[in-house]
Amino acid sequence: MSNFNDLEYQEFWNERYKNQQFAYGTKPNAFFKNCINQLTPKNILLPADGEGRNGVYVANLGWKVVSIDLSEEGKNKALQLAKEKNTSLEYIVGDIGQCDFPKESFDCIGLIYAHFSPDKIATIHQKLNDSLKPKGSIIFEAYSKTHLPFKENNPKIGGPQSLDMLFSVKEIKRDFPNFDFKILEDVKVQLNEGNFHNGIGKVIRGFGTKK
Repeated sequence: MSNFNDLEYQEFWNERYKNQQFAYGTKPNAFFKNCINQLTPKNILLPADGEGRNGVYVANLGWKVVSIDLSEEGKNKALQLAKEKNTSLEYIVGDIGQCDFPKESFDCIGLIYAHFSPDKIATIHQKLNDSLKPKGSIIFEAYSKTHLPFKENNPKIGGPQSLDMLFSVKEIKRDFPNFDFKILEDVKVQLNEGNFHNGIGKVIRGFGTKK
């Protein structure tokens, strides 16, 4: 996917999300769920929220949610899910790199499988860092640079095929230097999230607080 232009990337996700079935299921990511349940509901930003499985979950906990994704189809599914769960969230269709948020305006940011174009990752992470309040939390899970052998063995586990779209602990420390991480690890996990995250893979998990 690293060679996609923005329009092709948008079309890729619209194609994936247009079916009635939820591509990654309707339940929140397990690590995200565990971390968010430790926090007091305030306001949260969820880039790359897709069909809204994480956004809808936290909205039901009482969080004020702003979800962002390139996909209009993703938004439609997210609003459908929110309606089914008797809750609501704000959903912006667009490029997170082009969105301007006031500095220190969010209490939490959830980056769950938010794999951006390699030339944009550092800039987006800086923008997100700036938008988080001091003492705010970040929850991060995405595929590791050590994941590719697992994907080659089992394509159903999902994830980008390009090394430069994957993450390492070192890169997260570099992009979020002003955080105290209670968890930051490269770990093997068993995923069972819809049709596209199935099997054993390697991910970077992080849960930290901005200084």
